[in-house]
Amino acid sequence: MLRISTPGRICLFGEHQDYLGLPVIAAAISRRISVEGTYDNSGLYFLRLPDIKSTYTIKVEKRYTYKHSRDYYRSALNILKKNGVTLPDGLNAKVLGNIPINSGTSSSSALIISWIHFLLKFSDHPIDLKQIAEWAYLAEVDEFGESGGMMDHYSTALGNIIYLESQPKIEVEFLKPQLGTFVLGDSGEPKDTVGILKRVKKGVLTAVDKIKKQDTNFSLFTTSASELDNYKNILSKEEMELIVGNIDNRDILLQALSMLKAPEMKHVKLGDLLNRHQFNLRENLKISTPKIDRMIQASLDAGALGGKINGSGGGGCMFVYAPNDPQKIAKAIENQGGKAYIISVDEGTRLEL
Repeated sequence: MLRISTPGRICLFGEHQDYLGLPVIAAAISRRISVEGTYDNSGLYFLRLPDIKSTYTIKVEKRYTYKHSRDYYRSALNILKKNGVTLPDGLNAKVLGNIPINSGTSSSSALIISWIHFLLKFSDHPIDLKQIAEWAYLAEVDEFGESGGMMDHYSTALGNIIYLESQPKIEVEFLKPQLGTFVLGDSGEPKDTVGILKRVKKGVLTAVDKIKKQDTNFSLFTTSASELDNYKNILSKEEMELIVGNIDNRDILLQALSMLKAPEMKHVKLGDLLNRHQFNLRENLKISTPKIDRMIQASLDAGALGGKINGSGGGGCMFVYAPNDPQKIAKAIENQGGKAYIISVDEGTRLEL
């Protein structure tokens, strides 16, 4: 019996930035998805999914045809085969997890990372966590033509807290601040990840194209917030809000990076920066919801230092930084109709057995 587990993640800073090539800071969390099982020579990959009361059977083939949208088990197999990995002739496995599903905490990425890691353990291929992250990105995003970035895959594969740059090439820096607990709150509201990513990404890229026709020096990486007034007359109200929000969130992240690398952790400052990030996500990117806003405010009233919506938005989860009395804050979230989980920073994908 072999078991691989992989954490979910929260995006501390840089929400809706990674697919634009801007950096992000993300943390793996102490809720995980595991794939466990054994080799057999049945010619089948048989997966039991007790959390959703289902099973999944894949016949071993040279090339896998997708049976439904986001057919991640098969897309991962295709990516591995395309990259020369010799896969087992059959597996009998079980998938278990306690990451909220479809709630912005990267349950799908954690699943794919665990599945790829599990498959590699039954092959003769060496384990390289960055390679696993890249293959998982291809299997989840690139293979289905979706709009996401690489934050989820690197964060869940590598674990702990990372600063990730994707332009001009992938660069990862591990951060080691002494952080306390967080409280994750699941609103229970379904979210339209693909729709929101398309709206926000398309809006930002359209705005950038309009600006560059007037000012070829404009860059999301370097243009200052004080320069944005120059573009009011060429952008719609929504486009201007998106650009303002992204530029301010870029600058908030840089402040957070400096603080997280400092020898002494400033817990209140971390909370303040999370609140500023949330303001932009709510007011400029418009990805928050009234229920999530209430959950965050109730948490702050109960003593949390700061918080924000997590993931693409429009529903799903929020989190707050709660190094003191997290049980009280969890209760405040549940009083607003959410489901609360006390979490901490955790390591990346790992062999359990």
